[in-house]
Amino acid sequence: MNRLPFEKRRQILHLLVEGAGINAAARLTGASKMTVLRYLELAGQVCMEHHDKAVRGVKSQRIQCDEIWSFVHAKQKNAPRSTRAGDPTIGDCWTWTAIDADSKLLVSYMVGGRDAEYATAFIQDVSERVATRIQLTSDGHAAYLRAVENVFGVDIDYAQLVKIYGAAPEGEKRYSPAECVGAKPTPVRGNPNPKHISTSYVERANLSIRMGLRRYTRLTNAFSKKFSNHVHGLAIYFMYYNFVRIHQTLRTTPAQAAGVTDKLWELEDLVRVVDEWEAQMNIKE
Repeated sequence: MNRLPFEKRRQILHLLVEGAGINAAARLTGASKMTVLRYLELAGQVCMEHHDKAVRGVKSQRIQCDEIWSFVHAKQKNAPRSTRAGDPTIGDCWTWTAIDADSKLLVSYMVGGRDAEYATAFIQDVSERVATRIQLTSDGHAAYLRAVENVFGVDIDYAQLVKIYGAAPEGEKRYSPAECVGAKPTPVRGNPNPKHISTSYVERANLSIRMGLRRYTRLTNAFSKKFSNHVHGLAIYFMYYNFVRIHQTLRTTPAQAAGVTDKLWELEDLVRVVDEWEAQMNIKE
């Protein structure tokens, strides 16, 4: 790939994490669509590796977990009719997220299905990134129960916040979710503090994902066409969220608040990390 000017690379990353789609990023920067996609792939790979190495040994007390829905190429009901029928990445796609309630650090994320296998893999990843006993809160998704038991055993304080839903608004059943009329805190293992049985922070973070990533916007044609692009876009967003964007309440980045880094990153630092990784790969080749 021909090297883009530094400022143009910074602009592409900035647009991608602030809600612009691939085509919009290409138009606004003057780069071709294929160039933007190649840089998305490169930066996404780097951000995935950096998150895996840097977000370790997190001294957390409270972790909240949730899942956010999207789809790749086609919605699940249309997947069998897709021209790429047989591709397992087509259809519904869930992003599992875990956030530290104090620092707002996105500790772990996983992209894929919403079944027990993914739940176990996700909780296993969470356990490998925290260095302390935690209080974990999830929604009422049944797959969490066995996953937490298999991974943590008795070494956790775990509770579920089970939402109670009413009927969907009349005349808006297709696009509006059913109204949440209550939530039932349900201790499951250990001794979770009732005051901290909550999923508010992770749900707010997932709202930021839907607002900040164009591929999560509902009722548009901006959805992900390829699973790899979907994952890479998320990786860039999470890197930006943890290390670059200053949290309005904390007045610092989540990574600084969690002690993962002592440096306030700028977007330029993220571009340099990508450049350094690319240079190392070229030397190895």
